[in-house]
Amino acid sequence: MRLRPSAQGFTLLEVLVALVIVGTALGASLRAVGSLTQNSNGLRTAMMATWSAENRLSQIRLAGTWPPTGKRSFECPQGALKLVCEEEVMPTPNAAFRRVEVSVFDAENPERRIIKLNQIVPNAL
Repeated sequence: MRLRPSAQGFTLLEVLVALVIVGTALGASLRAVGSLTQNSNGLRTAMMATWSAENRLSQIRLAGTWPPTGKRSFECPQGALKLVCEEEVMPTPNAAFRRVEVSVFDAENPERRIIKLNQIVPNAL
């Protein structure tokens, strides 16, 4: 008994087309996973920077002292992430309040500001 030509298997061309389709799908999947990983790292860094800035603003509120005007920088790492916080205290039009700005930078790339938070602090006296 002889088999029909269509029942004998796949041609080389059909196999190559299938491999191209599978390869394209795998390439797109890898690219999507890489993009998700990169976005995840950026969100993690932003979250850690926010925590550092919020910690500093909380310290100022809890200290109960009138913060002196001026600008200063200090390290504010979060785990293995090396961050640098820059705090600037400025007077406001109302003498009973001061404006505090905390900017967080990446220690390895100091030109890149990750986040900036502001707060108005009342005179505790």
